[in-house]
Amino acid sequence: MNRPATPKLIHVTDLEVELAAPIEMGTGRGGVRRIIPIIGGRALGPKITGRILNLGADWQTVFDGGLAELDTRYGIETDDGATIEIINYGFRHGPADVMRDLGAGKDVPPDAYYMRTQARLETGDPRYDWINRTLFIGSGARFPSQVMMSLYAIE
Repeated sequence: MNRPATPKLIHVTDLEVELAAPIEMGTGRGGVRRIIPIIGGRALGPKITGRILNLGADWQTVFDGGLAELDTRYGIETDDGATIEIINYGFRHGPADVMRDLGAGKDVPPDAYYMRTQARLETGDPRYDWINRTLFIGSGARFPSQVMMSLYAIE
């Protein structure tokens, strides 16, 4: 029996996402809720380069045990004038001391915790139509006022 082809990852862009201070909502039905405004940044990569627009947010839930559910929506304006929507959903977790240090704004190596996402990109610009038919995954790192996310297309 022939197995399907093994997917390959193709580097698309690195996102440097600038953040405003979190808006704490308190404890909701599932955990501690917060909204983290996305206020700008850059997309730098072989397939997508541009600026991250000053709109959008990460609507986070942090559960008992420290698992953070990431639920972001924001936009990129490419250097050649296209607008791309990104909806990025994922998880961040790690050892309790690492997550405590990360939450306190300390310098934590990105390989000390897990931060992965699945991303959906969409545009109406025909030059980037390929993103409307492609699945993406991301590997991220959190810093005090910025998230860095490397996005890969699954081929």
